[in-house]
Amino acid sequence: MVNGKHGFAVIGYGGMGSWHIRNVKEHFPDRAEIIGIYDIDPEARRRAEEDGIKAFSSREELLADERIDLVTIATPNDVHKEIAIAALDAGKNVISEKPVTLSIPDYEEMVAAAKRNGKLFTTHQNRRWDPDYLIVRKLIDDNTLGSVFRIEHRVQGSRGVPGDWRNQKEHGGGMVLDWGVHLLDQMLQMTYPHKIVSVYNELTYVTNENCDDGFRATVIFDNGLSFYVEVTTSNFIELPLWYVLGENGTAVIRNWDNEGEVVKVSDWENRDAVPIQAGVGITKTMAPRTDETIKRYPLPEAQGKWEEYYANIFDTLEGKAQQIVTHDQQRRLLRLIDALFLSAKENRVVSFE
Repeated sequence: MVNGKHGFAVIGYGGMGSWHIRNVKEHFPDRAEIIGIYDIDPEARRRAEEDGIKAFSSREELLADERIDLVTIATPNDVHKEIAIAALDAGKNVISEKPVTLSIPDYEEMVAAAKRNGKLFTTHQNRRWDPDYLIVRKLIDDNTLGSVFRIEHRVQGSRGVPGDWRNQKEHGGGMVLDWGVHLLDQMLQMTYPHKIVSVYNELTYVTNENCDDGFRATVIFDNGLSFYVEVTTSNFIELPLWYVLGENGTAVIRNWDNEGEVVKVSDWENRDAVPIQAGVGITKTMAPRTDETIKRYPLPEAQGKWEEYYANIFDTLEGKAQQIVTHDQQRRLLRLIDALFLSAKENRVVSFE
């Protein structure tokens, strides 16, 4: 603690590392004192100094600073474990960027290090506060659409995998471990406590042979819900961000601006349909509903406050709360990621839970 504040440092001063520093500094000036950063790249250390942030000359120097009690790790995925254990053994509380690590055995070693040192250890799952995700949770929690039987959630880009360590398998690159971790975590949160029955996944290598540049996974739950998760990086016409099907209606969120709508049946008794021309034939089955049998509604509002994440960290450190990103949640997420890779490797449905 420094002047009654938590001494805060970041290891890895790239895009996410600098993001953590800026946001903690902005949102928690009364609870956190920014002590400094370390990055193996001299250029990153120079940028930090230009930003007014002390750059330690080594990881060991940072971890030896007794003012620091909380360290966030924002490095390539393959070194999360090594750095986390070193920081925990140095008596620091630790937040690891997602994915927390690359395997369940590695994760258990990290958890063991936290336990033997009596320190907090958790993962940064910031997209639990995304407004689009919170809108879908509200639709489900409020039973707006009736029983939901299908959810599609996709993130699509057209630039391939970024040209840094994220396109290198040896560093934990690929879209499953990048965006997939976010979408899968959101899925597990909104469907809890339902269990997963099976997983089927396809990996894509359109722009990169070293690691996956996308995936398409279908996850079946014990309540009959089919949840489709897609991350692709070779799409030039984007499909909806969310598409949610319930027995009484459908909801769509088209983009991160949360443009979309809810359409619900207003008259189940009016089943007459006028056949329409469909290609070279006609169809009554696929004829659209008439306006008098449906109603259109705006999406509900939902505001996510990302700063609740760090507020929970500080509250937990002060004995006022329990960490909201738990070890059991991360274990389940890592097991699901393993199932996705196994399904794609063997081209089969994988039983789960």
